[in-house]
Amino acid sequence: MTDRTSTPRGQILVGDALATLRTLPTGSVDQVLTSPPYFRLRDYDARGQLGLEGHVDQWVSELVDVAVEVKRVLVSTGTFWLNVSDTYSTHAREGSPRKSLLLGPERLALALVSDGWRLRNKIVWQKANPMPHSVTDRLTCTWEALFVFTKQDRYFFDLDAIRVPHLSKAGPARSGRPVRTKREQWRGPNTDDATGLVRLKHLGRVGHSLGKNPGDVLRIPSSNYRGSHHATFPVALAELAIRAGCPEARCLVCRLPYRRGIFQTAAGSREVSGRGDLRPTCECGTAAEPGLVLDPFMGAGTTALGAIENRRDWAGIELSPHFAAEAEQRIAEYAPNGAKVATTRGGAS
Repeated sequence: MTDRTSTPRGQILVGDALATLRTLPTGSVDQVLTSPPYFRLRDYDARGQLGLEGHVDQWVSELVDVAVEVKRVLVSTGTFWLNVSDTYSTHAREGSPRKSLLLGPERLALALVSDGWRLRNKIVWQKANPMPHSVTDRLTCTWEALFVFTKQDRYFFDLDAIRVPHLSKAGPARSGRPVRTKREQWRGPNTDDATGLVRLKHLGRVGHSLGKNPGDVLRIPSSNYRGSHHATFPVALAELAIRAGCPEARCLVCRLPYRRGIFQTAAGSREVSGRGDLRPTCECGTAAEPGLVLDPFMGAGTTALGAIENRRDWAGIELSPHFAAEAEQRIAEYAPNGAKVATTRGGAS
């Protein structure tokens, strides 16, 4: 049973994703990270499951309804990370001619944008160890999409937590002011200019002091989980998403995220940069609690493992009692006493 005044932490709620989301309080979750059932690729043998609809647009419609509740339960600065993949049509009645990609992820993304979401990233999860296929008339698909949606223009995103080392070497610093460059005539109105790069080179820096932006192509091996759930995304992908999208702490009262600043200190003849202490972004003056990430299609519990590893709290929803129990065992083995299964009121089972 779910307490309607707070989202239960460290629990897997057994029930239908949409019905269970409706029991959770508004503005209580910092991040939603999930991988829902893909269109017609798996049969989980669970009454009420998503993914076996007759037409791809029906699948999209079901997930748009879920996303409405996701938006409600997210805090104003929250983000929605959605891992989805495409499939090929076996008959025109599914939404595309036979053997054509159905473009399910793209249809879903367009529907969510039309419903008011902002699509901030389409990340490519490039599988370092893709499954081989015997197909001979097309290339093997070796990647999946990870969409990042937000409710508003300003939201929590901790880029500094996922920066990677620079590969380029910095040149010598130059004296005086950097030469101001005019905007090149060939650049379109939505294109960035090179002002920032010119300023960095003038200072003798290759980029940000903590490292570079990792970019939107992430090469990560597929999950090596060997349980009965045959569609799990890797813990490493969950960890990266959680470090970037779920705050380490938030205010107990207003639920605004805490953030870390950057410090610089001298180390001999060079400066060393690092991340400072967590500080509130509000003036409530109250205690903090860990950030909370929710997975409404919990499956084998990968999101929970990523949260535990990075000291965030988690909650999950899973339609199948079998998979919920399996996830509970997996989480408990990873972090003893870390999971508890509860049944939601009114959820399908």
